[in-house]
Amino acid sequence: MRNLFILFTMGLMCISFTVIPNQEHFSGKLAHLPFPNQQFTDTVSAVDERGDNLYNTINLITYGLSKQAFEYAWQGFQKLSEKNKLRRNKYLTICDFSQPSSKKRLYIIDIEKEQLITNTYVAHGKNSGGEYATKFSNTPESLQSSLGFYVTSNTYIGKHGLSLRINGVDPGYNDKAMERTIVIHGAEYVDPARAKAGVFMGRSWGCPAVPKNESTTIINTIKEGSCFFIYHTNKDYLQGSKILNG
Repeated sequence: MRNLFILFTMGLMCISFTVIPNQEHFSGKLAHLPFPNQQFTDTVSAVDERGDNLYNTINLITYGLSKQAFEYAWQGFQKLSEKNKLRRNKYLTICDFSQPSSKKRLYIIDIEKEQLITNTYVAHGKNSGGEYATKFSNTPESLQSSLGFYVTSNTYIGKHGLSLRINGVDPGYNDKAMERTIVIHGAEYVDPARAKAGVFMGRSWGCPAVPKNESTTIINTIKEGSCFFIYHTNKDYLQGSKILNG
């Protein structure tokens, strides 16, 4: 009788160890385990989630801005913010040169209000290409556009009227922007009428020129320390940028 009791007790013990716990409860417990990298993972997820929410809330895809272009811009914006390179974190400007010049490929995003406040045309450099920009350079007098991240600086009155200096902060890709006098300015050759006529925009000497009648508002909005990003699918830049890969 005693042997039967021992066998019965051992059977109950085996059953208790083979019961499968509730999957939802189990997952919840795992989520709160103190893994060494838990805090880092949560931080990265929060950043990605905020970017995703911003992109989806504004519905940027309907304005022609790809998710990839935005993600690269957001990644660099975050890094520059963390390093205190930006005095004004309210705005993120994206110039998408993977699109033809006949498209509205300049985007100014108000991050705080989660709004797209400007979507307009922008020219690329004369020697960067015709309808599409395909060649880029950091070399003085190349008359080509330079890819990468910039921090907007001060304004001045030049031959194009009110203009905005932009400081290239992507080493090797646009850090000669000041030397090259790469600035944001208005230009008569950047005109919606050209797009309607099926003609690509006129081209600059490397400056991201914008429509003349919009230039003052654009410049005064993003001047003095905001992030300005010129994007393209160019692999050399995307794989070589120290901001994106540092």
